[in-house]
Amino acid sequence: MSLENLKLALPDYAKDIRLNLGSLATEPSLSDEQRAGTFIASAIASRNAAVTEAVIAEFAPKLSPEALAAAKAAAAIMAMNNIYYRFTHLVGGDYPNMPAKLRMNVMARPGVDKATFELWSLAVSAINGCGMCMESHERAVRQNGLSAEQVQAAVRIAAVVHAVAATLDAERPSALQMAA
Repeated sequence: MSLENLKLALPDYAKDIRLNLGSLATEPSLSDEQRAGTFIASAIASRNAAVTEAVIAEFAPKLSPEALAAAKAAAAIMAMNNIYYRFTHLVGGDYPNMPAKLRMNVMARPGVDKATFELWSLAVSAINGCGMCMESHERAVRQNGLSAEQVQAAVRIAAVVHAVAATLDAERPSALQMAA
């Protein structure tokens, strides 16, 4: 499935999502690599196979093999970190002071520059709702020279990609509907 087919699969009530998806595909405030990786990491984080397939088909050719692996790594590592750090933040107590004891080596050498990997991690953290991670990655992105406009663009991509996944999930016939 292509990005165009993905847009066509959205029902009329999601016209705004369709339009946003189209405009964000050419978002000018991000480099081609930043934009493509944000779409890919966000699609993986949104956990919808059709969305992930279409987004990877559209944006993977715009990335080097190393950058594609880094975008996937951002989605993978944040799937773990967002759960762990959201827990420590919300529960508090001794947990925030305890060592995580989770391997996170990819963050030291992700295969792209630090600002780009942090941007992708921020987008995934926004989808996964980890406030502590969003604050940490936003701070790192800004310290590494990206603007507030670039941060906002990445989070807008994450929001729209997630909305596409949620909409398509809602439109998929459930097993109960098919049995009726």
